Amino acid sequence: MHQHKAIGIDLAKRVFQVCIVDTRNQKVHVNKALKRREGLDFLRQQPPCRGFMEACGGSHYWARQIQALGHVVGLISPQFVTPVSQGT
Repeated sequence: MHQHKAIGIDLAKRVFQVCIVDTRNQKVHVNKALKRREGLDFLRQQPPCRGFMEACGGSHYWARQIQALGHVVGLISPQFVTPVSQGT
């Protein structure tokens, strides 16, 4: 498992926003929107690393699917997730 990479996944109805970050220097390698059917294929191509997503109704299902690909997935309580776009 790559110790210095993290994947952040924002689950939505039709799109996953996926962000891959190098945790050593906090550099974003990938930040892209993927359709749901493209999400697992994209994550399958990534080397095993840690992934994080907000805990919601469907997050446990997606966490199991992503863990089956070899990634380690953590769920974050919604109260600790900062909204990305607040209309500033």
